[in-house]
Amino acid sequence: MDSGQVIAVAIDDKHRFSKRPVEKIHVLTGVGVEGDAHSGVTVKHRSRVRADPSQPNLRQVHLIHAELLDELADQGFDVVPADLGENITTRGVDLLGLPRGTVLKLGADVELEVTGLRNPCSQIDKFQPGLLKAVLGKGTNGELVRKTGVMTIVLKGGVVAPGNAIIVKLPSPPLVPLEVV
Repeated sequence: MDSGQVIAVAIDDKHRFSKRPVEKIHVLTGVGVEGDAHSGVTVKHRSRVRADPSQPNLRQVHLIHAELLDELADQGFDVVPADLGENITTRGVDLLGLPRGTVLKLGADVELEVTGLRNPCSQIDKFQPGLLKAVLGKGTNGELVRKTGVMTIVLKGGVVAPGNAIIVKLPSPPLVPLEVV
């Protein structure tokens, strides 16, 4: 088991690139962040809705690690929590290294199951030119590494706020690497 901390939480009721930082968010079991444009039982991401609006929403809550923001700052970018559209900014958890099915316990009640990676799109360059290239990398075997966090579904709802501890519970083997959802 690993542990980390919630650094910031954010919400937006519209489909905009960035979200609005808030003091706390209410997470609803099987739905996502209350009042957020991406919450729901079925998919809410606009391109996925066009393809098939009945598919399950595997992207209910988006998490990004603050270490990415530090890395981007070192490259001259000015990116703060919620800028990249995440609901929860974390520190101390290797989100990208988690296997599919990992459960993240946030605070006293909330449990999120990691479903996959977020795939950054070209909108990110409209936010800050050159940022798309900065959030993509190459792995040891030359594979594309997407650094823009993970997507989760809500197993157990509750309130999430900055300062909440994060406990990582890995699934039983075999561990399955994350793919884009």
